[in-house]
Parts: sequence; C-alpha cells; structure tokens
Amino acid sequence: QAQLVESGGGLVQAVGSLRLSCAASGIIFSIGAMGWYRQAPGKQRELVATIHSGGSTDYADSVKGRFTISRDNAKNTVYLQMNSLKPEDKAVYYCKANLLLNLRSWSENWGQGTQVTVSS
Repeated sequence: QAQLVESGGGLVQAVGSLRLSCAASGIIFSIGAMGWYRQAPGKQRELVATIHSGGSTDYADSVKGRFTISRDNAKNTVYLQMNSLKPEDKAVYYCKANLLLNLRSWSENWGQGTQVTVSS
C-alpha cells in the first residue's frame, strides 16, 4: 500500500519562509503529476501548485512568484518552497500524487496534511 507523508509545516512570521516535503513510499511503479493543495478553515480545498512528470509546473495566481514546486524523482519526493509568506497562506497543506501501483491503472493519492500558520 503506497502512502504520501508530508513534513515541514509549522509556525512562521509573515515574510518568512517554509519548505514542505512530501515523500511517496510503498510499491510504486511510476509517479505522474504531483501537487500541493491547501485548505483554510471554512474554505474549500484549492490547488496551490502542480509539477508534471516532465517537470512543467503550474501555480495558483495567489502564490506565483513566491512559491516554487520541485520534485526529486530518485527520492519519490515533491517539495514546496514557500517564500514571502502572508497570513492568508495559513492553511492545512496537502500533497497529492498520481501513482501507478499495479501496471494497470493510476490512482490518486493524498497525504494526511501539514499545518502552516503565518503570524502577522
């Protein structure tokens, strides 16, 4: 059974930085797109950034120029470097990855989430 485990969340002051990591483990034949989502209290979960298997990236307008998504395929890990953090970035951040687990079909897997709190 594959799983995604996030780390790196915490409390930071505004304009500070944090780096999130998400490692996929288990029997995995291939990993497709990987991404980060976030959910603030009382709001819907939203896409923050995606990185495709070829390395291309997409970002939400609200984080462009501040956040950078990257991946290390050898470590089955995706990262989110968050700079110039704002109080409105406070949320639970979730990792998502498309995993090929059985050579027949891809599955969409989620991590358990990591809390990011930004104080003003």
